[in-house]
Amino acid sequence: MTTASRRWFGGRDESRRADAQAAKDAAAAAFYELDTAQRDLRISMETIAAADGSPEARRAAEGFVALGQRIDQVSHVYIEAVDAHDLDRVDLEGSVASQAREQLTRAREELVRVQGELERFAQGLQPLLDKAETQLARVAPARERAKAALLAASDALDSARAQGIRADEPAARLAALGPELTKLNQGAALHGVQATVQRADRILRDAEAVRAEVARLPERAAEIDRRLVSLRTRAQALRNRADRVDPVLSELRRRFSAACWQDLQHVPEQAVRDVARAEDRLGEAGRAREEQRWADVGTHLEAVRASLDATDEAVSAAQDRLTRLEAVARDPKAEVERTRFAIRDAQRLAMAGRSVPDPRHARPLDESVARVERAVAGLEGRHPDYWAFLLEMEDVRGSVARVVSGIRTERGQV
Repeated sequence: MTTASRRWFGGRDESRRADAQAAKDAAAAAFYELDTAQRDLRISMETIAAADGSPEARRAAEGFVALGQRIDQVSHVYIEAVDAHDLDRVDLEGSVASQAREQLTRAREELVRVQGELERFAQGLQPLLDKAETQLARVAPARERAKAALLAASDALDSARAQGIRADEPAARLAALGPELTKLNQGAALHGVQATVQRADRILRDAEAVRAEVARLPERAAEIDRRLVSLRTRAQALRNRADRVDPVLSELRRRFSAACWQDLQHVPEQAVRDVARAEDRLGEAGRAREEQRWADVGTHLEAVRASLDATDEAVSAAQDRLTRLEAVARDPKAEVERTRFAIRDAQRLAMAGRSVPDPRHARPLDESVARVERAVAGLEGRHPDYWAFLLEMEDVRGSVARVVSGIRTERGQV
């Protein structure tokens, strides 16, 4: 009787221990599932945080923190229940096993309950997650485009250097993009989607600008070399032309009054000085070219071109003056008729559709007629000032043209 009772009670303890172990295994499975679900949800929250800074996303983050605190609480209860009982003890009493089963069962129920909360929270999070994933999908292509642009710019630099072009300034600009690339590689999780995409676009734009500039450098160098040769040739030609101004001035002095040529007296000497300065500037441009200071080369060449243009105009002025004075001396009537034709044409336009001209138009036109008569009268005498006559005719025609323009503007004509 006693032996049978011990076997019966021993079997009952084994059953309670088995029940407790089953409760422990079930609680462990629930704990693992909850932990896995929490890790997955944390990844989703990091995705949202990287892509979305809206108030709704911030509220979701706060909700996740609160949910995490509840998960910590039920996890702590589970761990305490597991630590409180050694179910592998040979002498584990049945009552202790029953107590362990009850605690572990309650812990599992709490774990399952909180997991249900987590799943509902995750379901409510789905619209935010979908939006964030759409935003994040922009990051990888933008990052790859930026890296490809950097590689292309680096390859262009290598190619230029292989041709003997240093390209120091573009190289420095490319190197300055290094910290930006580091931040780009750190990703949207650290810097946010918008900032990361904007950084990628900025790197792309700057790297492409460097690549394009470097790609143009060999052609730019060749163009500068051509301009240097061309400007040196032009400067020498102007020097030779300046030497021929004196004979033209002699002809002007011999045939026309002083008023017709006095303003040209300085041209030969000034031209020689200007050409000498231009040649000095070309020397500076050449040195800048050798040192590959491209911006300085461009500045020097532009200054030389402007100087030679002015010198060319001054040197041409003497011959042009002689040609025009010879023409008007032979036949002043041609210049007069040209001016009178412009006046008559303006008068017809002023009277179109009117019986009486507008005084605003009539007065300057009448004055133009009088100016022509005075200029013609000024040609009488032994040494007429033909240059003053030509300038006066030009000025009269300019005044008439302004009247015509005013009339057409008022009438809406082109």
